[in-house]
Amino acid sequence: MGVKMPWGRGRQHGRMQQLLDAYPTLRGFIPPDASFDTVTVPAGTVLFRENEPCRGFPLVLEGEVKVSQSSDEGRSIELYRVCPGELCLVSSACLFQARPMAAHGVATRTTRLLLVPPPLFSEWMAHPPFRDYVLGLFAQRMADLSVLVDAIAFHRLDQRLAHALLGHGPELAITHQGLADAVGTVREMVTRVLRRFEREGWIEQSRERIRILDSTALRACASGV
Repeated sequence: MGVKMPWGRGRQHGRMQQLLDAYPTLRGFIPPDASFDTVTVPAGTVLFRENEPCRGFPLVLEGEVKVSQSSDEGRSIELYRVCPGELCLVSSACLFQARPMAAHGVATRTTRLLLVPPPLFSEWMAHPPFRDYVLGLFAQRMADLSVLVDAIAFHRLDQRLAHALLGHGPELAITHQGLADAVGTVREMVTRVLRRFEREGWIEQSRERIRILDSTALRACASGV
């Protein structure tokens, strides 16, 4: 999963401060001189896979982890992303139930994280503020997933795709397969809808890039107008 990076004496205080800044609920019950190892991985590194045992609870200090689920047919859909200060729903659910991972996680950029061993995670969960924090974010992630299920089940593909194109600036560096993964469909369907958007003059496509020409029209499409 990458190379372990020991904090070391000279940098330990800074790393501990970074951990407590991102996860303030850890204050008060982690000794200030505690020593942990972080893991630093490049973009594209698979941090965990479906049906594998959970090796620990990830606390992201820098970077971002994309969590997705795959079907037997090889299709993949993005469930959520984990940034510093956030928790991984799949990892916590697996630790709660001692079951294999139900999704896979990939670093979207250079990412540094602390992998909390399962026994230590159980020990931390006995601390009420940390337990409430984990369960609160667990509930929040579940609400986000409910919105995702609603979008997939009831919204048209062109609406979902228009929504996925918005909010990233005037130009996106993404492939058709990446968009297909994000909206939960196959690449061929995404290509077909993007060609229609291009004919309408809403976007302009080049190799692995999409330029937004008419964000107003895309917003109208995303809202079902």
